[in-house]
Amino acid sequence: MSRFPLVLASASPRRLDLLRQVGIEPDRVFAADVDETSGSGELPPAYALRMGLKKAEAARASLAEAVFVLAADTVVACGRRILHKSEDESVARRHLRLLSGRRHRVHGGVCILAPDGRVRQRLVTTQVAVKRLSERETDAYLATGEWRGKAGSYAIQGYAARFVPAINGSYTNVVGLPVAETVALLEGLGWRGA
Repeated sequence: MSRFPLVLASASPRRLDLLRQVGIEPDRVFAADVDETSGSGELPPAYALRMGLKKAEAARASLAEAVFVLAADTVVACGRRILHKSEDESVARRHLRLLSGRRHRVHGGVCILAPDGRVRQRLVTTQVAVKRLSERETDAYLATGEWRGKAGSYAIQGYAARFVPAINGSYTNVVGLPVAETVALLEGLGWRGA
């Protein structure tokens, strides 16, 4: 397959940074605006895959040229409960209390649309352990503001790293994009960089 542009359908600077870290520079970044409401009874893995596909399709519908479209969604789940991005400190505090002293899962739903219409999706799940947080630690973390706009109200690549003694699975998935799996999907579809 000849060289087609790669469009990253994401507003996340972390996803772009992760791609650049492994030498992939998208030709364009397109922030797909989609309704991220989870369906009644929808389980976190299914939600992650659906959101990845929905973002990719929204970007493709807005583009006239033949391109590869890469989209992803990161879902933090405590049991069957989805911990959405928080913009409110009280929500962030509830999330941190829920995660404190337990293991939870981070589901990354990756979707790639090829120029010829092929669709590839992959679910990557990482288990994350969070130490028991004191009120003082929770207050200190909330004061950083790092939780704002983050699924589960934390960023493992920042200050919150001090609260995570162990993970099982892809670290980059927790940051926002399972890099190794994404590269494998792209290469499997015939994408080649510049």
